[in-house]
Amino acid sequence: MAPRNVTSLGKAARHAAILDALSTDPTVRISTLAEQFAVSTETVRRDIEALSASGMVRRTYGGASASQPASQPRLSERETLLVAERARIGQAAAALVEDGTVVMLDAGSTTTHFARALAARGVRATLLTNSLDAALAAGASEALRVLVAPGELSVVERGLYGPETAAFLRRFHVDMAVIGASGLTEEGPSEAESRAAWVKRAMLERAPRRLLLVDSSKFGRAFLEQVCPPEQITDLVTEAHPPVPLAAALGRHGLRLTVAEL
Repeated sequence: MAPRNVTSLGKAARHAAILDALSTDPTVRISTLAEQFAVSTETVRRDIEALSASGMVRRTYGGASASQPASQPRLSERETLLVAERARIGQAAAALVEDGTVVMLDAGSTTTHFARALAARGVRATLLTNSLDAALAAGASEALRVLVAPGELSVVERGLYGPETAAFLRRFHVDMAVIGASGLTEEGPSEAESRAAWVKRAMLERAPRRLLLVDSSKFGRAFLEQVCPPEQITDLVTEAHPPVPLAAALGRHGLRLTVAEL
């Protein structure tokens, strides 16, 4: 594993660094990570156990390996990870919404934080979504008009998917699409579930401004299906600066970066 200058990192940053390392190396060693992070091996072991419990890595003897690209943790597990970071991302993205804006929003843990933040702002806007959680969160604000897409219900993801979902979304003219992703590389955002990728594409097709909300643990991670090339995303909202190669690749396409730092 190539050396990285990642000393004195907090837990969330260590998790992101472990996932970043696994994007280029098939396995990582606890002893090597402990030395690079300047922490104990027990601290790194707990980090790996937490990432393993969420399905983001697989534990191995003395270290960890990357999880399979066709799988990701359930929504109920994802929403317990990086909660403060995802809340900041949601707030920063919601601040970009002006009165009168029509927004499409897909299902996910970070996008639900966006819906909560949008409701808290009290901005007068219209929200179309396939997410039950986002619809309920946005519905708490009388200023928001909420339209819920039809489709086949996924209890695990608490969202609606399928041909009816995409057909419904394509009926509308909107100002902004706001999506999440399982991972983000120089090739663009990717998804572990094809049905989620299809919904995201339908939303991106309808909006001139297209926001991708991802936390830094997604950087450098590729999953089963590519959602779109990077040039189809106009804005990236995250809580930490992307690694230099990723930032450079995204910057070549004129992407606007919003970093919701502490």
